[in-house]
Amino acid sequence: LKSNPSNNEEKEAQTQLTKSDELQRLHSQALSAYQQEDYEAAISLLDEILAVCVWDAELRELRAECYIKEGEPSKAISDLKAAAKLKNDNTEAFYKISRIYYQLGDHELSLSEVRECLKLDQDHKQCFSLYKQVKKLNKQIESAEEFIREGRYEDAINKYDSVMKTEPEVPIYATRAKERICHCLSKNQQATEAIQVCTEVLQLEPTNVNALKDRAEAYLLEDLYEE
Repeated sequence: LKSNPSNNEEKEAQTQLTKSDELQRLHSQALSAYQQEDYEAAISLLDEILAVCVWDAELRELRAECYIKEGEPSKAISDLKAAAKLKNDNTEAFYKISRIYYQLGDHELSLSEVRECLKLDQDHKQCFSLYKQVKKLNKQIESAEEFIREGRYEDAINKYDSVMKTEPEVPIYATRAKERICHCLSKNQQATEAIQVCTEVLQLEPTNVNALKDRAEAYLLEDLYEE
């Protein structure tokens, strides 16, 4: 305004100034809601701010934290991916994305994201620790699947037992491992064991189609046609 005073520009400046004050007020409320663990309210306020401040990486990271707390990991990933592009060398965002994918059972995408973190900082302790864990698990699963393709079902079962030992903390890996063991036992005509393991899987996931099919095959081997 000092360099180019005019009525139109003064109105525009006043509008922007008012909007700026409003956004700062919303930002304070969002931080307050986050600190009080009212994540739903914080998300709603951050939505309003980010509609205007589209390129703010830190606000996206904060909203991602809220999404994680609210149990909406895919929305958190979306915000973190944007934050990783908006802020240079954002190792923290890549680390968090990798962790979320890992918790969801997507070990391949987890490995890909943690590698991006290590490209930026090969000495990043958290990323290196996660990388070692995911890489080991990934290798075991790939190896087990190769055994299944070759019809080496005993070897595949042993390898999936190792998967469960490698990752005892995240339940989805044990469930997936048992699902594949159930498949191997059924294919190997070990009907009694197959029925037992498939049933364990179906207690956790009643609509697991693969476990239902493999248990059906095992029942056929035992002449249990009704089942």
